[in-house]
Amino acid sequence: MASWDLSVSVEELGSEAPPLKVSVTSDLHIGGVILKVVEKSQIKRDWSDHALWWEQKQQWLLKPSWTLDKCGIHADARLFLTPQHKPLRLLMPNAISVRLRVCFSSPVFRTVMGICKLLNIRHPEELSLLWPVEGKKKKKDKDVETEVYDITCSPLPSSTILKLANGMPAFYAESPETEAVYKMLAVSQPPPAPETIAKMYQTTNVMEKAQINSRWLDSSRSLLQQGVKENDKLQLRFKYYSFHDITPQTDVVRLTQLYEQARWAILLEEIECTEEEMMVFAALQYHIGKVSLTEQFVASSPAMDDLDSALQCLEVKMEGESSADDMLETMTAPELHDYLKIFRPKRLTLKGYKQYWFTFKDTTISYYKSKEESSKEPIQQMNLKGCEVAPDVSVAGQKFCIRLLIPGPEGMNEVYLRCEHEQQYSRWMAACRLASKGKTLADSSFSSEVQSIQSFLAMQKTTPSNNTAQTDESINTHSLVSPRYQKKYKPKQLTPRILEAYQNVAQISLTDAIQKFLQIWQALPDFGLSYIVVRFKGCRKDEVLGIANNRLIRIDLSVGDVVKTWRYNTMRQWNVNWDIKQVAIEFDGNVNIAFSCVTADCKIVHEYIGGYIFMSTRGREQSDTLNEELFHKLTGGHEAL
Repeated sequence: MASWDLSVSVEELGSEAPPLKVSVTSDLHIGGVILKVVEKSQIKRDWSDHALWWEQKQQWLLKPSWTLDKCGIHADARLFLTPQHKPLRLLMPNAISVRLRVCFSSPVFRTVMGICKLLNIRHPEELSLLWPVEGKKKKKDKDVETEVYDITCSPLPSSTILKLANGMPAFYAESPETEAVYKMLAVSQPPPAPETIAKMYQTTNVMEKAQINSRWLDSSRSLLQQGVKENDKLQLRFKYYSFHDITPQTDVVRLTQLYEQARWAILLEEIECTEEEMMVFAALQYHIGKVSLTEQFVASSPAMDDLDSALQCLEVKMEGESSADDMLETMTAPELHDYLKIFRPKRLTLKGYKQYWFTFKDTTISYYKSKEESSKEPIQQMNLKGCEVAPDVSVAGQKFCIRLLIPGPEGMNEVYLRCEHEQQYSRWMAACRLASKGKTLADSSFSSEVQSIQSFLAMQKTTPSNNTAQTDESINTHSLVSPRYQKKYKPKQLTPRILEAYQNVAQISLTDAIQKFLQIWQALPDFGLSYIVVRFKGCRKDEVLGIANNRLIRIDLSVGDVVKTWRYNTMRQWNVNWDIKQVAIEFDGNVNIAFSCVTADCKIVHEYIGGYIFMSTRGREQSDTLNEELFHKLTGGHEAL
C-alpha cells in the first residue's frame, strides 16, 4: 500500500512550530499515528491524556483502533495532537471564579459530571454550562480582573476521587489555599455591595430573559466543537429546576450554590416577587450571612446517615400500614366548602368581588348562590387541572387572594378568589396548587402544603416589639434587596422592616434558613420558568414560550399574560424538523402545536423538554447512578442519531 505524508501539529512544540510530517499508509490506525508523532517530537512526557483533533471536520478522533481510511482522513487533513483535559475558568453561582481542568473531548453532559465530581456537587444532570453575558461597562470603569481560585492541581475527574470523613474531596486538604477554595464553595458569601449589584447584568423584560437562554451549550457536543478554548470563561448554573433528593448532610456545596443562584435571581429581579416577600428574603439573607460567620454546615458521619435513611424507610412503612378507620376516611374523598368571594377581570363589569358558596371536590371548584342551593346545579364549575396558581396576598392589609389562570378553549380565563382569613386561604391555596398538578385533597402532601403556606404567612407578619426599635448599624439594607427597592426606600426605612421580618427567623439554624429561602423561592409564581422567544406556526408575531419542569406556557408579548398552558403529562410526542428548525408537539385530545425559535437554537428547546422528562424518570433507589444513555436519547439532536 502506498505511503503518504500526514501533517500533525503538536501543542507541546508551541503554536509557532511547523507541523510534523509523518509517513503513513491508509490502513494505519489512529493509535499508530499518535505513536509515530510522539517518537518524532522527541519530547519525554506522559502522553496518555492526548488525542488527535481534526480541525477541518471539527471532531475528535477518539477511537485508537480505527484506521485512517475508516476515519476518512487523507493527506490534506490538518490534525492536532492536544491534551483532552485543559484548564477552564468557571464562574460559579456564588460569583466566584474557579480555574480547573475539564474534559474538552467528551460531550458537555459528561464534562459537567466531571466538574461536579471535583466540586463535590451531587446530581450533575441538573446543571450545565453557558456563555457569560457581558455586563454594562462604562468608560471610567477600570478593568478589575476578578480573582480566580486555582484548583488545577486536582486529579483528573476520570480517576477515583477520595473523600475525607467530612465529605470534602481529599485533594482540597493538600494545601491551605485549596482548603480555602472549598470553604468558599461550601459557605455562602457575605451580601454583595450595592455597587456590585448595580454593575451586574440585569434583565428588564421577558425578551432579555429569553436572550440568556440562547447561551446554553449543547450537551451532546464537546467544548472544543462549540468553540470553547483553553482558559475561556464559562458559567456553571442549575439549568433544570427539578432538584432531586437534597440532603443537607451530603449536599453542602450543592445547597450553598443553589441558594446563591436563587439569591442572585431575586437581587437582579430575574424573578418577580412582592414587597413583603422581598423583606422576608432580605431577612433570611441577613440571618444566613450572620450565621455563616460562626456556624458551619453539619456534615454527619456515614453511620448516622445510615440510621437516618433507615428511620425514613421505617416512617414510610408506618405511613403505609394505616388502620381500617383511616382507610375508610380516605376512601370518601375529602372536600372543602366555604363562602368565598370571586372576581373575573375579563368580564366587562365594574362590579368587584361577589360572594358565593364554594365547594372543592377532586380537582374541581363549583360555586352556588348560597349554601342552601348547593344541592342544585352550580352556577359554574371550574376544573383546575393544568391551571396556573399565584398568590395575591398582603398580610399587613389582610388581603388573601388566589389568582387562577384556568385553561379554556379560547385561552386562559383569569379568576380571583378572595378568602376571609389566613386559615381559609392556606387550605384553599393548598388545594388549588395540588389540583393544578392533577392531585386531589386526598393526596398525602395536602397537610404539608397547608403548613408551608401558613409558616410563610407567619414570616410576613410583623410583631411590633422593643427589639426592632434599635437600629442595627451592621445591616447594609441595600445589599439585601433588589435595585427597585433600593430606589424606592431609604436605608432607614428598610432597616426596621427587614429587622421585623428577621424577628421571625432569628432562631433557626443555617441549614434551615437556606432551605426556607429555597422553599419560598420555589413557591413564587414564576419559579423555574425559562423563556424562549418563538413564532407559532400560522402567527405573524413573536411570542414567548416559558418552559418549566412540568409544563410549557405561551405568553403574549403585547400584554405579558399567559395565554395557554400545556402539561408534559398530556404530551404524546415531540419532533424537531432540523432543516426548517421547527419544533412540533402533540398532546392528548388531538392538540398539536408547532413553532420555530427566534432567540435560541431549537436544539435548546428540544434539550429543555427532553431534559425535564429525563429528570422526572429519576427514582429514589437509583439515586447515584445516572442513565446517561437515556439523557442523550431524550435530548440528542439529529447528530446523535
